[in-house]
Parts: sequence; C-alpha cells; structure tokens
Amino acid sequence: MLVGLLQIELFIPESGSLKGKRFLLKSIKTRIHNKFNVSVAEVDENEKWQRTTLGIALVANERKFIDQVMSEVIRLIETEDEVEIIGQQLEIV
Repeated sequence: MLVGLLQIELFIPESGSLKGKRFLLKSIKTRIHNKFNVSVAEVDENEKWQRTTLGIALVANERKFIDQVMSEVIRLIETEDEVEIIGQQLEIV
C-alpha cells in the first residue's frame, strides 16, 4: 500500500475576503474530490485572504498511478483562472 501526499500552495489575487476565498476553494476542492476520488483539505494559511495550502491524499498500490492522478490534479488547478500555483510538493509514503 502506498499513500501519495500532495501539498499545493496557491495564490488567489482577486480574493478580497476570507468569505470569497472559502467560496472559491470549496468549488475547487469539490471538483478535485469528485473527479479524482481523493481527499482534499485546506491545511495551511487558513486566515489569509489571498494565500492557501491544499493537502491532497490518495491511497493506491502503484506509484505510477499516484503520479498520474496527482499530475492531473495539478493540471486541473492550473486551468483555474482565479488561482496561481506558487509551490507544490509530492511525497509518497
């Protein structure tokens, strides 16, 4: 059993409040979860309006599958006009 842990730091330039940030993140998290069946949560920068860190976890039996799914998650986030990826880290346990 392998666990893939992806940490993605996001910048949200248009966010003017925590409420706006949370609304946008809820949409992104729901799309990621529904499309890839992974766990997604905001794990850092909770009280900042324009920054956040998402944690994404996936359990699988092959590293290749984890790499593929996490790459697709990153591509999906990159297509979002409202956010910019400023950092990412993938760890396989």
